[in-house]
Amino acid sequence: MKKWAVALALICVAAIGLNSQTTPQAPAPQFTPDGKLVLPKDYREWIFLSAGIGMTYGAPAEDGRQDFDDAFVHPAAYRAFLQTGHWPDHTIFVLERRRASSQGTVNKGSVGRYQSDLIGIGAEVKDRSRAPEGEWAYFTFGTNSDTAPVLPKTAACYGCHSQNAAVENTFVQFYPTLLPVARAKGTLNASFKE
Repeated sequence: MKKWAVALALICVAAIGLNSQTTPQAPAPQFTPDGKLVLPKDYREWIFLSAGIGMTYGAPAEDGRQDFDDAFVHPAAYRAFLQTGHWPDHTIFVLERRRASSQGTVNKGSVGRYQSDLIGIGAEVKDRSRAPEGEWAYFTFGTNSDTAPVLPKTAACYGCHSQNAAVENTFVQFYPTLLPVARAKGTLNASFKE
């Protein structure tokens, strides 16, 4: 009887250990005492999801300029998404906007584009303890700030993401490695049209 009890206890411990490893947890975002998000210094070492050029969510730039948007997500959040098709609490996306340049060094054509000067940095954070009603919040750092206050709910990001995002409030439709995951896991928003 003791052997069965010991065996059962070992199975339970192993099951708990395996369960705790099934969904990686993203580290909690860091905030200042007055509630500003601290820009993660290592975000450029995170998973690079995609780069878009000329992605406008409002009116196009008057000068016709098309800039690059580079999207990064924390590796633990990325791995959790691969397993579940959902973003875990504490997911942080960093969006880096850079100028699109065409003439410089060896590139002399007017068609080719490469990334140059930093224009601004933004972040999207899933944190149920800070934004329980919508879970997601948005922040704008500019080009040289280490902290950013949460944008008010009247900011355009909230409406645009809630109406147009493929999964939760995220634009997975622009991340070619993740859209198939969302399809396979059945986590695409019901309102999302491909």
